[in-house]
Amino acid sequence: MGFDALRPPEPELIDVCTHCGFCLPTCPTYLLWNEEMDSPRGRIVLMRAALDEGVAGRARGLAMETATHFDRCLGCMACVTACPSGVRYDRLIERVRPQVERNASRSRAERRFRRLLFELFTHPGRLRAMAPLLPLAKVGRGRLGSRFPRLGALASLAPGGQVSSAWRRLPEWTPSAGPSRGRAGLLQGCVQRVFFHDVNAASARVLSAEGFDVFAPRLPGCCGALPMHAGEEPLARRLARRTIQALEGCDVIAVNAAGCGSAMKEYGRLLEDDPAWAARAEAFSERVRDVSEVLAEAEPRAPRHPVPLRAAYHDACHLAHAQGVRAQPRKLLLDVPGLELLEPAEWEICCGSAGLYNVLQPEAADALGARKAENLLTTGAQAVVAGNPGCALQIASHAERLGRRLPVYHLVQVLDASIRGVAL
Repeated sequence: MGFDALRPPEPELIDVCTHCGFCLPTCPTYLLWNEEMDSPRGRIVLMRAALDEGVAGRARGLAMETATHFDRCLGCMACVTACPSGVRYDRLIERVRPQVERNASRSRAERRFRRLLFELFTHPGRLRAMAPLLPLAKVGRGRLGSRFPRLGALASLAPGGQVSSAWRRLPEWTPSAGPSRGRAGLLQGCVQRVFFHDVNAASARVLSAEGFDVFAPRLPGCCGALPMHAGEEPLARRLARRTIQALEGCDVIAVNAAGCGSAMKEYGRLLEDDPAWAARAEAFSERVRDVSEVLAEAEPRAPRHPVPLRAAYHDACHLAHAQGVRAQPRKLLLDVPGLELLEPAEWEICCGSAGLYNVLQPEAADALGARKAENLLTTGAQAVVAGNPGCALQIASHAERLGRRLPVYHLVQVLDASIRGVAL
């Protein structure tokens, strides 16, 4: 049994793969299990088989033995960076995920759990309501995890800091500190807004200091990245339309969460078959930039003060691989006086966060999280700079499990401290 006829993976993209194996050393799940079907080229073989057996033969359904290998993929896109043939595995897996959700025979309990995650994480108000319970969940994570590994994984990722920060709000408008370079729309996001308010606030201050009028509307609550990367396509499409409607009047859309930026740059493809939204989505995606791209392209206006810090830079997968943004954050950090930038081993290997992967696949995510934390700690860094909230939670959690406290800052927090002359 195979794929249905609704937006299946494109056979011409599948056929680009020559099965050379250059992707294997960069694939996290292949490194963990050395299993061909848990490598990019192995999954592409499964895609071709499901496509031939499904669409051509009008079959419906997808065996869980096959779907499991797709579920195990983190969607980190390291294989896209490594591939010498230009295989667009990112486009392939994004077409496969919705097929799995429609056609795989998941248990009722599994479907309910996944629905619960999306009903929670795409609603900032619900996340705020849950915030007071997080300290208790973090304390009891060991006992919880032994009985319910997924809930234990969720509890272990609970961020530190004051719970009260979850209720802090960002002004909708932050005017430019000098002559305006234009209006920058700032997505507040869902997880970012509730648990990383300081990142959003620093983003607004830095963009303002560098000459942008910052528009950060309360809505949308979520851009749709989490459901989009997990195959919940109808929900992703609804949230994409709301995001476009809220921010499309801006000259540039600055995004400070790598997973969100990656999804928003793909709205054109997500809505390509929607006559009312296809053109708007494509035009919107062309204006989406990671905040590091926006700042690197603008001539600096605000002076930088020293920030004495040994910092390791972590390449978030949806920034480095999916968006191809690696040089810009490093350039901005190297321009900060007093900051020493360190490079960890295995920069291309995912930390195991990958949206909701560390909750849905906790054992694999734990192994990758420990590996990433060890590589970062080995640099001797005092802190890590990372451009995605999921990465920040994952790295901090696993460093703590290894007995070390390793603060994780966003690039804009470092720049904000340098511009204002304050300590991190």
